Amino acid sequence: MSLVTDKPAHAAELDRIRAEYDRRDREIPSDFYALHQPANLFLRHCQEEALLTGLKAADLTPLSGRRLLDVGCGTGDWFGLFERFGAHPDDLAGIELGEQRAAEARRRYPQADIRLGDAAKLPWPDGPFDVVFQSTLMTSVLSDEVRSRIAAEMLRVLAPGGALVWLDFRYDNPNNPNVRGIGRAELGRLFPNCSLRLRRIVLAPPLARRIVPWSVRLARLLEMTTLFNTHYLAVIRRP
Repeated sequence: MSLVTDKPAHAAELDRIRAEYDRRDREIPSDFYALHQPANLFLRHCQEEALLTGLKAADLTPLSGRRLLDVGCGTGDWFGLFERFGAHPDDLAGIELGEQRAAEARRRYPQADIRLGDAAKLPWPDGPFDVVFQSTLMTSVLSDEVRSRIAAEMLRVLAPGGALVWLDFRYDNPNNPNVRGIGRAELGRLFPNCSLRLRRIVLAPPLARRIVPWSVRLARLLEMTTLFNTHYLAVIRRP
């Protein structure tokens, strides 16, 4: 597939994503994903543990002295974890399409390099980042061509010996047509000639919301079986 984006189609996809984010802000209660909800805290811990495992497998821990880019950083929710893993605030960077989210990320992490912009056109030179991270950005992009361009850009800014760390849905969201899952085969197409280390993580959120208030232990056991897990944690490296 060509990586030369069709400008009108590309712009239309960005407008669709912005509109969908605006819809979510209007329609989803502000505390729906808040960590004071036990199921959300459980899901977050699963993600954090998997992310640490992935970084360790890539020999990238601790993060001290390493530059890290969060593609689709939102309000910077992952930056605090990266700091706890050893990253210095000056070594953190992010790009976000939503103006208000980018402004909030800058407020929370003033030392980080936060840019407002399009992940398909990353405003950095080739190879400055030891870790490139994305979490649930790519499954919000429905255009195959824009997905391919974002994947190519993430690889372009990755330093030799670095790793792209991916945390995203394996499956479509049956309740939201604006989320389209990315499985193993598509990951292979997006990152040809790269090594992929995949792990199925995160108990299906609707299931977690039912089980966690009743039994965290049962939810943990189900998550460990991976049978009902909805996300991939992938560590992607060029040869």
